[in-house]
Amino acid sequence: MHSSSKLSNHRPRQQGGSAPKSTNRVLKTLSPEQPGTMRLLRRYGDALVCVRYREDPQRAQRYTTVELIVDRRPFRPRGDPQVAVQIDYAEARLRQRAQELGAEWNPTKRAWVMPFSVAERLKLLDRIV
Repeated sequence: MHSSSKLSNHRPRQQGGSAPKSTNRVLKTLSPEQPGTMRLLRRYGDALVCVRYREDPQRAQRYTTVELIVDRRPFRPRGDPQVAVQIDYAEARLRQRAQELGAEWNPTKRAWVMPFSVAERLKLLDRIV
């Protein structure tokens, strides 16, 4: 880790206000496999996204910054996938409600096609084909 004396010029962002105007300029950005990143790649491993070399001419300082992955988790893709759902012909009220929520009859599939969220809302997940 860095000693506190090396970072003593660091000014944290003030709550509710804007950050002090930065005079830092990015000199170059490197991906982990490029020369100039090996020491940091050994240190941070797969979490390393990129390394940036910056300079602040006002303070006559050069900085090396890293971008790291700090969290990974699966997600459901944005958008609502379409699903085909069986609704019996005799269930007229349910069919009507599904149509009101965006379901459409697909004669090829012989099923009602609707967003997953609609099937979930109408408690039809067990009828997805």
